[in-house]
Amino acid sequence: MLIEKRSMLTNKTHIREIDVTREQVESWQGGMLIQEAMPNLSVDDREFIMTGTTPDEWDAMEDK
Repeated sequence: MLIEKRSMLTNKTHIREIDVTREQVESWQGGMLIQEAMPNLSVDDREFIMTGTTPDEWDAMEDK
């Protein structure tokens, strides 16, 4: 599924293809913990869904 999010760190919009179903997204939006709703995803993919922040953006923040 293509996920489009605006990064909370840079305010840039990113689109990523993530192996998630609409049902999983709806479960998370309905209050389920993201790691329970989407156990198949990596930490980076779950973080992107929650915050729109990419691993490169997190790395750049750590370098500052």
